[in-house]
Amino acid sequence: MASQIVAPKTLQEAIVLFSDTDRCHEYATSLRWPEGVTCPRCGHKEHSYISTRRKWFCKGCKKQFTTKVGTIFEDSPIGMDKWMMAVWLIVNCKNGISSYEIARDTGVTQKTAWFMDHRIRRALQEGTFEKLSGEVEVDETFIGGKARNMHIEKRKRRITGTGGHDKVPVMGILERGKDGSKVRTKVVPDRKKKALQAEVREHVEAGSALYSDALLSYEGLAGEFAHQVVDHAVAYVDGRVHTNGLENFWSLLKRSISGTYVSVEPFHLHRYLDEQAYRFNNRKLTDSQRFEQAMNNINGKRVTWDDLTGNDGGRATWLN
Repeated sequence: MASQIVAPKTLQEAIVLFSDTDRCHEYATSLRWPEGVTCPRCGHKEHSYISTRRKWFCKGCKKQFTTKVGTIFEDSPIGMDKWMMAVWLIVNCKNGISSYEIARDTGVTQKTAWFMDHRIRRALQEGTFEKLSGEVEVDETFIGGKARNMHIEKRKRRITGTGGHDKVPVMGILERGKDGSKVRTKVVPDRKKKALQAEVREHVEAGSALYSDALLSYEGLAGEFAHQVVDHAVAYVDGRVHTNGLENFWSLLKRSISGTYVSVEPFHLHRYLDEQAYRFNNRKLTDSQRFEQAMNNINGKRVTWDDLTGNDGGRATWLN
């Protein structure tokens, strides 16, 4: 099935394209198999197409398959028209889009939209073994509810301790580049030296210029990196030494969480980090390019309802 469909460039064009079931299916097929349809189970290239059901019959394993098999969409009764619209909205809305808005725009329940959102966020996860290099910023922040929005009893329990008490620590590592900075994020157990320095060594190439604030947890990295510190009690910028790139990312992240999602459970936080990092790292792409890149990442990243809710003991996996 060869497709000659022109990729949509705007939301209006996307709505028109996705509303046509046949053209939407053809476009989804061309994105998944640009060089021709192959069986996702056995990799066989010989098949017959059942047009009335929009399925293929593999002549190798003798099983039927659709464009959803082996992807984040597998076993979903939701049509590809709604799935592709949800992907478009999530990757292109700068401050994110809530499950309530997805539900209203696509005509599904809020519970279904929430499940769709998390499956799409799984596809936005950008895993790589390649380390960051050159000029690299490291910083951390806390994610959590504001005390003024809490019940008075819970607010009292937060009075003791630091500003991060009862919040989730998150670490960011940003590589500066001529074509735009790239960021990686990670939910960490705490801000102690063992946790933060382990992340730096895992993601940053030895010998790189490393910039951080004056947090004592970063002491001891100068032997492996060209580590320089800016003390925010004195100044925020000292020539090339600053963490303003990550401060900008934290601002975007917190704006989306507080303004769009309002409340994020700690065991789901890493998904929201993946979503924001994807939009940030691909901010120079067009809406169409961001969408197509996300659709190219859907294979082999299935997420079940039990995985998300912990009904099968899977919650511990998502906490990592």
